[in-house]
Amino acid sequence: MSDCIFCKIANGEIPSRTIYEDDLFRVILDLGPAARGHALILPKEHYGNIYELPEDKTARAFTLAKRMAERMTDKLGCDGFNIVQNNGETAGQTVFHFHIHLIPRYSNDGQKIGWNPGKPSEEELDETARILGED
Repeated sequence: MSDCIFCKIANGEIPSRTIYEDDLFRVILDLGPAARGHALILPKEHYGNIYELPEDKTARAFTLAKRMAERMTDKLGCDGFNIVQNNGETAGQTVFHFHIHLIPRYSNDGQKIGWNPGKPSEEELDETARILGED
């Protein structure tokens, strides 16, 4: 997409602090990091979200996320790691180009990435399991 900022960054049209690049992806440092080392995996081709990303590229993206998490943990000495991928505005996606957040976590970084646990009834859990298990 000609107006997609992540397409431009992923393809080198806009400068970035690139920490990894291959034929399909560019990994850059986030300019508004949640913690030191927060990076983004960007595919070079435009896909709006995970639903549009072909399965082979999905597998490559998450394999890369694992490798980058291992490398970043080793190099930065972080205490934990979040791998976050949002799809749709309701889920927190703000740039509509598939990307994965790699967020090193430190014991005193002050960040909270989580949710308030729900309290579904046994019936609701059974119904949801039934719906999701159907073909």
